[in-house]
Amino acid sequence: MAAFLAVIAVVIFWDMGRLSDAAGYSQVGPATIPKWVATGLLVLSACTAWTAFRGNFESEPIRAPGPVLWVVTGLMLQILLLHRTGFTIATGLMFALAARGFGERRWHLSLPVGLALASFVYVVFARYLRLSLPSGWLEHLFF
Repeated sequence: MAAFLAVIAVVIFWDMGRLSDAAGYSQVGPATIPKWVATGLLVLSACTAWTAFRGNFESEPIRAPGPVLWVVTGLMLQILLLHRTGFTIATGLMFALAARGFGERRWHLSLPVGLALASFVYVVFARYLRLSLPSGWLEHLFF
């Protein structure tokens, strides 16, 4: 796992080389965030290797694949529904399914919370940051 994390970090550093580092007045350029992510991955890689060499990993077998299937299903549905239903509905449904994977059984609570969080993210990204997110009927109705 440590080697895998290190390889991902190296690939990010390598790919970051094609981005300009011209930050302008804000000191944050296109290469800033990838640099932070790659550095964080290298730190995680080193910590993982250190823990592995010390032998401190708990070896607990996976008991049930159910929770993972809920989360993966939520991610797959978001990918499939994103351009058909819009960002808010697809992401709200993904949130509800991921919450189910983590043990939340109250759909009547997790789905509205997911829709509210997705609406907030949509407003921040689409309206304030002027980034393009897929919109559906719900976004056109409220925003």
